Amino acid sequence: MIQMMPFSNFSLFGYEISKETIDKLVVSTMSYLPKIVAALLILVLGLWVIKFINKVIRKFFARKDYDITLEKFIADLINWGLKVMLFIMVITQLGVQSSSLLAILGAAGLAIGLALQGSLSNFAGGVLILLFKPFKVGDFIEAQGQMGTVKSISIFTTILNTPGNQQAIIPNGKLSNDTIKNFNAEPTRRNFMTIGVSYDSDIKKAKDILLDIVTSHEFTLKEPAPEVVVANLGDSSVDLSLRFSAENTNYWKLNFYVLEEAKARLEANDISIPFPQRDIHVYNQA
Repeated sequence: MIQMMPFSNFSLFGYEISKETIDKLVVSTMSYLPKIVAALLILVLGLWVIKFINKVIRKFFARKDYDITLEKFIADLINWGLKVMLFIMVITQLGVQSSSLLAILGAAGLAIGLALQGSLSNFAGGVLILLFKPFKVGDFIEAQGQMGTVKSISIFTTILNTPGNQQAIIPNGKLSNDTIKNFNAEPTRRNFMTIGVSYDSDIKKAKDILLDIVTSHEFTLKEPAPEVVVANLGDSSVDLSLRFSAENTNYWKLNFYVLEEAKARLEANDISIPFPQRDIHVYNQA
């Protein structure tokens, strides 16, 4: 028959640990274990509830005809708010007093606020974009040196899909405090296309050709009326400014057509489009 030896002190990393210390540790762990289990259950159940609520919110917005920009912003705000509430519930369940928790959150909030001034600025910028609506999802804009179609507007950033099918992520703080060019703010756009012709060319004939190109195309709007004016007498050419308007959906199609057709028709009528050139005069000093 094997007889169990009574537990005695033992050494751990050179430190003597008594039986009384271990007993206290075991008792404390066993008394604290239910709180840990309850906190884990609250965490798991809370995350599941948050996921369910987010799903319900998405379905609600899908059934209603709300602005997609507003939908994204509110959904993100609710998601983060619920997660903060869940964090407070879990911490409280672990035994942290509410008054102590508020003090800790206040100090942490001050420290985080100082450390994350940029993020808070981006959040405020997102609120301003939501309120004043300088653009919305689907608009083509130019801002912070980037051009593209607005793909999404979140709490902190705005994502653009560039013409090269790339993503440009712009912080909302900078976006709300700088110049934004919205190409879709108006239903139509006016083009000011500069085309240079040589000084030897018939200017009136060149103007008539260019004007006929745009007035005969179906995408050109009648109002405001197309026009051609002499914009500048350059070093190598007479610069004609061709001005015409089109709907946003047809703007680029008409722009590319006019460029190609202008070159072809001007050359067919013996009107040259000169490249920059310079005359050099050499004098014989002798």
